[in-house]
Amino acid sequence: MRRLHRLRQIQALDPERDHQQIVHLCSCYEFPFDFTRALEFALFRTFAVPRIAVLLDRTGEFVRRAQKRYDDTDLIISTLLECGYDSQRGRVALDRMNALHGHFRIDNADFLYVLSTFVFEPIRWIDRFGWRTLCPQERLGLFFFWREVGRRMGIQDLPADGDTFERYNLEYERTHFRPTEAAHRVGTATRDMFASWFPRPLRPLVRPVMHALMDEPLLTAFGFPPPSPLLRQLVNAGLQARARVLRWLPPRRRPYLRTQMWRPTYPRGYRLEHLGPSLRERPA
Repeated sequence: MRRLHRLRQIQALDPERDHQQIVHLCSCYEFPFDFTRALEFALFRTFAVPRIAVLLDRTGEFVRRAQKRYDDTDLIISTLLECGYDSQRGRVALDRMNALHGHFRIDNADFLYVLSTFVFEPIRWIDRFGWRTLCPQERLGLFFFWREVGRRMGIQDLPADGDTFERYNLEYERTHFRPTEAAHRVGTATRDMFASWFPRPLRPLVRPVMHALMDEPLLTAFGFPPPSPLLRQLVNAGLQARARVLRWLPPRRRPYLRTQMWRPTYPRGYRLEHLGPSLRERPA
């Protein structure tokens, strides 16, 4: 199958040394749709943590400018995936992210958890809905990539291996996820922003479909109604059917680059160093 040619290319790479190239091939050629959806849900999961939810709720960004907040985050993360953290654009994106985080007191444990979602949510999503599962080089590549990003963010106590990091991820969610009013407000604003991408008559259907992709601890933390078992089955079946079709399509010849998408938030383009709220828009 021609689609397996790039997989063999990835398998020939060393995850510790070549992880920037592995992540680029994986996110821009092999699984662009899956990476986007997985990272959206990765960020969504972080809102279920009370400390993170309260901080984000206090800024008011998600209620007033949810689409801009999404675009800013997406552009920074996508720049890292597409260009690597060592590139000129990657360094600017990291500097901007660090500058934005520097205005807030964020616990190191929370930083570690958010970083862990960027490693494991794409793996979990692609295991469920990808046209193939990730190979060991891709799984390790994601770990080494985000661990190095974490080091450049100044995050402490970075795990030495992926298994340790995944145990941290699962234990953190088990002990920290709980419902709060802040989580409900931020989660609702973000969910409704996703729904706004669809024609108005479809939006009441989009919300329960999103709920069907969430697990019970996440639904509880946001105070969202649980979906019916039938809807869960239908959503899962639809995404798995998409994967079966993709297996027979020709491989992508050009990278899918989210940083080059037109966005109504930035109709005249954007500069990485200007992303995020301005100084006067930040809470005191």
